[in-house]
Amino acid sequence: MIPRIKFFGGLGLLCVLTCLASAAATRPPNVVFILTDNQGAWTLGCYGNPDIRTPHIDRLASEGVRMTRALSSNPVCSPTRATFLTGLIPSQHGVHSFLDPKFMMGPEAYNTLKEFTSIGEVLRDSGYTCGLSGKWHLGANLTPSEGFSFWITKPDGGTREFYDQEIIEHGKVYKEPGYKTDLWTRKGIQFIEQNKDRPFFLYLAYNGPYNLTPAMMLASARNRHAEYYRGKHFTSFPVDEMHPWQSANKAFHNKQVAMERCAAETSGIDDGVGEVMATLKRLGLDDNTLIVYAADQGWMGGQNGMWGMGDHFRPTAAHDLMMQIPFIFRHPARIAGGRTSDILVSNYDFLPTVLNQIGLGAKMPSKPKSPGRDFSAVLRGEQIAWENIMFYEMETVRAVHMGDWKYVARYPNGPYELYDLTKDARERFNLYGQPGMAAKRAELARRLDRFFAEYADPQYDIWQGGRSKAKRHTQ
Repeated sequence: MIPRIKFFGGLGLLCVLTCLASAAATRPPNVVFILTDNQGAWTLGCYGNPDIRTPHIDRLASEGVRMTRALSSNPVCSPTRATFLTGLIPSQHGVHSFLDPKFMMGPEAYNTLKEFTSIGEVLRDSGYTCGLSGKWHLGANLTPSEGFSFWITKPDGGTREFYDQEIIEHGKVYKEPGYKTDLWTRKGIQFIEQNKDRPFFLYLAYNGPYNLTPAMMLASARNRHAEYYRGKHFTSFPVDEMHPWQSANKAFHNKQVAMERCAAETSGIDDGVGEVMATLKRLGLDDNTLIVYAADQGWMGGQNGMWGMGDHFRPTAAHDLMMQIPFIFRHPARIAGGRTSDILVSNYDFLPTVLNQIGLGAKMPSKPKSPGRDFSAVLRGEQIAWENIMFYEMETVRAVHMGDWKYVARYPNGPYELYDLTKDARERFNLYGQPGMAAKRAELARRLDRFFAEYADPQYDIWQGGRSKAKRHTQ
């Protein structure tokens, strides 16, 4: 006969194990949001790039759902990051362009999202521990905000280099030796390890690949990928005559060293993605973690003779490749992998989609009303009614994209653009003002006007005399 004390001990152990298993099964999904800076979807292997090595991001896509037509609602970093976090467009949250340094550090510093409810606050109030590792660029950088308790960031917004740069940690600014891309990865993993026993939200906000300043793009990369790309012929960077609207980046337009730098920094981020995925697997968190990989806005590397983002052109541009971002969702417990979706989505759809995917759809902020739409059912393989339409704005330029047609308007007097994307996917032939196009132009103009009439806050609606929280670059 089994001794009674051993029997009850075994029963107690069984009860404990059962309770632990039940708790693990009902624990809310963790969320890891990986956001890069100035990265066109076309630079990744999973989006068809034949030159740049991104095996870990490609695996993320192969094990999840890759959105093939994801467009950002603005072409620069502060507005797009504000939109991801709040579900609001620039004429709602007021951040129309990249934020001035004086609002990030010093006596004028303030949090530009303070008046809104953002994803970190929603998740914190739902029992999550929230951590930021990387670029903030939304004001008051010294002080943790928006629901984040773990906070390591940059004192500035732009990137001069990736080595031996200043960072903010524990409210102090100091110079960190080494490669900053690796630092963000290392600190993100530290946050995961510290919070492995509770629901967590990691916002891993890389400031690479960046692809922006001449000082950086005319200098060779120094990471472990630099030698591989040195002298490599890149078929994915078209060498074309400079577009007449190009106003910045002229010094490194079509330059081999700039192509090499973009490739090496992109692969450096890919290393970090691999380390994060390995950490989740090692800690047994892989299945119950939603990973979202995205960029704040797109970027062009020679297509149509254009290098850079929309604000690098005058007039400010709204080309698709300046808007197209990678958008990948992986959640093994709830999303079947190996799939793509061609529906047209925007970064303002991120917040409602993520909250619904993790069971918190009812917590979506209702004021101001977000234009964002929930496509989480698509991630789970369901068919839903969906209109392919999204809207874009930066200061005096606005656009409506309907999948097959695109209309660009500039306040107050143009120039205007109209493209039939089924016949002209690269937007080479402007149909505005051409015979037979008046009805289509009027239809798209009405859609554009109705959207902003519904969603824009008058105080931040530049087209109606409103203001911007950031310095204006076009008047």
